[in-house]
Amino acid sequence: MAGGSYWYYDAHQTIMTGHLRATTFALVSSAENSSLDYQKQYRYIEDIHDGRGYTAGIIGFTSGTGDLLKVVERYQKLQPHNRLVKYLPALKKVNGTASHHGLGAKFIRDWQTAAKDRKLVQAQDEVLDAMYLKPAVRAAQADGLSPLGQYIYYDALVVHGPGNDDASFGGIRRAAKQRAKTPKQGGDAQTYLRTFLTIRAGVMRQESAHHDLSRVNTQWQFVVAGKDKLQVPLSWKMYGQAFTLTRAKLNQLKW
Repeated sequence: MAGGSYWYYDAHQTIMTGHLRATTFALVSSAENSSLDYQKQYRYIEDIHDGRGYTAGIIGFTSGTGDLLKVVERYQKLQPHNRLVKYLPALKKVNGTASHHGLGAKFIRDWQTAAKDRKLVQAQDEVLDAMYLKPAVRAAQADGLSPLGQYIYYDALVVHGPGNDDASFGGIRRAAKQRAKTPKQGGDAQTYLRTFLTIRAGVMRQESAHHDLSRVNTQWQFVVAGKDKLQVPLSWKMYGQAFTLTRAKLNQLKW
């Protein structure tokens, strides 16, 4: 994993599409939903009591951080007459809080019903691509990282958000680059990614909702094993639960 990994981008081998996208989504789903079947998570919704209100959808959009609001706004543009439009004022009011005011059990039921609509699935995909997946791939390309690095960046963006403070993705990446050279700068990819994960682990230990370091431990394991292409089979443990992703399982998940 030493040196630049630009051929991945020239060959369009990124986590944006195909098997690499499915692999990445399965890995994140194992952490967010204790399942590899990410296609079933579009209807997911609950309050996991992390101070961010409702957590919903394929990557856990939240009412408290505003990305769930963006999903519903995008859904309104794709399907103007839908059962979630009436919750837009409430979603705007609870943004930045853990409140359920104006949402509640009716919103949960309506979200689960609306998730049967391919337009809501599309809205979730478009928001996650714009807010998390594309920025992760852009940053990984700028740093000369392989698909494994893309996934590591994406997972950090999903959990910590795209901000630039010390506890967000931008801050974690900045701190890592201060301690280790990226492949783009002539550094070793394994060394850089281990540095990034060490800094991320420190951030997670400060957050009550993220004391368990399964996500980071899994990624560290893949770095050490040289899984730079996210090549299957992959085996890992997430919060004590064992997972194995094979090519056959991957083909099932994609459809």
